[in-house]
Amino acid sequence: MKKYYTRACNFFYGQKSKELIRKKLTLPLCGYNSISFNQIEIFTRDKKRVKSKVINIKDINKLNPFLKKKINSDIEKITSKRVFLRKKNHMLMGIVNMTPDSFSDGGKFNSYVKAIARINNLKKFGADIIDIGGESTRPGSKIITPKKELQRVYKLLEKFKKKFPKTLLSIDTRKSLVMNFSIKHKADIINDVSCFKFDPKSFDLVKNKNLWKIIHHMQGTPQTMQINPTYDHVLLDIYDFFENKIKKFDGNKRKKKLILDPGIGFGKNLKHNLMILRKISLFHSLGFPILIGTSRKRFIEQISGNYDTLERIGGTISSIIFSYSQGIKIFRVHNIGEVKQSLLVFEALLNK
Repeated sequence: MKKYYTRACNFFYGQKSKELIRKKLTLPLCGYNSISFNQIEIFTRDKKRVKSKVINIKDINKLNPFLKKKINSDIEKITSKRVFLRKKNHMLMGIVNMTPDSFSDGGKFNSYVKAIARINNLKKFGADIIDIGGESTRPGSKIITPKKELQRVYKLLEKFKKKFPKTLLSIDTRKSLVMNFSIKHKADIINDVSCFKFDPKSFDLVKNKNLWKIIHHMQGTPQTMQINPTYDHVLLDIYDFFENKIKKFDGNKRKKKLILDPGIGFGKNLKHNLMILRKISLFHSLGFPILIGTSRKRFIEQISGNYDTLERIGGTISSIIFSYSQGIKIFRVHNIGEVKQSLLVFEALLNK
């Protein structure tokens, strides 16, 4: 059976975008007039065979009735506003790893005092969300017990909202014990890289809670995910994964409070990561906000080779700006100040 997918493409920005929307020549991306589009790429998947074609939005009415209905339904989602962003142009999620073994900053912030200093610094330079983790999920990392993970983060979680009442709190965990403790201390976001599969209790714990859940894609586990990852079509396989997960959460789109994360580097090789980033606007047709985490990831070193740097700030910013140009607005990053600066400059240039 054939399945169709819709990707917004051929984008316009700033005043040009607003002018074209007024003339009804383009459509706003995710409800924001500062980015709009006048073309779509239609993917057709028939078993393992995938084809695609690009058409102008004015030609949608020429499609057969079934496909026209599907495309119009997708466009309604593509153009709808993303509630999570409120009125912000973008949101930055600052990383606080209270671990001894995270791939980039293990051991740097694994005490309460160091973590508080880290959060103050992240907030100073523009973090909207603080993502706290007590277990590394880098490739090949070791699993720790729920009790040990909670011991690492409990004091910070316990005091977070008292110290930072206006900052969104995200907990990066696969364990229901840690999730439950975080929820009791007013966490705003649950960020589980296993998408609530690692712990059998986690999905039932969060599914009806009035907080944001990140639907994160990972092939395999942190211990196995980089051992020859394979896909039929990485972009469409992840789309199908998202679609199936979304259906499992109760309520309409506004009540589901979901954020989609394609999981750059989680069970993907260089080719997969680049395909996702090049055409990440496909996921807008699911109707939910999208988050990416490219910060300091290995694919940057794979591309830059001898020009790799310790913190990979250049590659991180390049991937973020490219994604922003396709309407992605939420970024999980280590170097908040540099990323904030780059986005402010990029937005100013786009809106001239």
